[in-house]
Amino acid sequence: MLRVCDVGVHFGGIVALDNVSFDVERGRIVGLIGPNGAGKTTLFNCLSRLYRCDTGDILFDGRSLLKVPRHRIAGIGIGRTFQNLALFRTMTVLDNVMVGRHCRTRCGFFMNALRLPQVAREETATAERVHSILGVLGLQAVAGARVSDLPFGTQKRVELARALASEPKLLLLDEPASGLNHEEVGTLGALIRSIRDRLGLTVLLVEHHMSLVMSISDHVVALNFGRKIAEGTPSAMQQNPELIQAYLGTAS
Repeated sequence: MLRVCDVGVHFGGIVALDNVSFDVERGRIVGLIGPNGAGKTTLFNCLSRLYRCDTGDILFDGRSLLKVPRHRIAGIGIGRTFQNLALFRTMTVLDNVMVGRHCRTRCGFFMNALRLPQVAREETATAERVHSILGVLGLQAVAGARVSDLPFGTQKRVELARALASEPKLLLLDEPASGLNHEEVGTLGALIRSIRDRLGLTVLLVEHHMSLVMSISDHVVALNFGRKIAEGTPSAMQQNPELIQAYLGTAS
């Protein structure tokens, strides 16, 4: 589904990504790990078209993302959450998730102004889809609550719900466990797997919480100083000497 081909990104004299290449197979959960500054979020920003690649290419379903305007990324099937919550805090949970449906609506300003029949049908379909997602993520009870009034862990689920509302084929999760306690991390891992299985998604996960990555990923890619240092199954990666030294700590 996703092919990262020799991607390089430079900020002045700083090399953020150095000819990084890997594939993400359809239907799999792939973990992207590495120390702070390894280039993980830079790569996510390239996938979202927030950053431009200086070299290389990124193919999504065989199509180069470098030719896709950033405002079309959600529409072609890529959804994303952010390391720092990017919610509309004064809006309700329901309204935040409804925003995620924008790329799937087709009725424009004039059709809405005239209240044509297509508008009512689209609004009904949108509401059904959003309430289904709220049910999957256990958010129905707080649908009418303001996001700012909710616990941090619940806000994380709201952002995930908004990403799912766009009906992505590829879901990018940027440190979804950040700020969660041990129990919430365990619940999150089960939720990610459940979402992948129920919705038929492919997931690319950036995360520092190693036990979460290793427990839910089918494949793991490790970056360090902007370059790929290893990739493989979770069990193989846990035995990789270069990864142990760079990220997990020097083996005793």
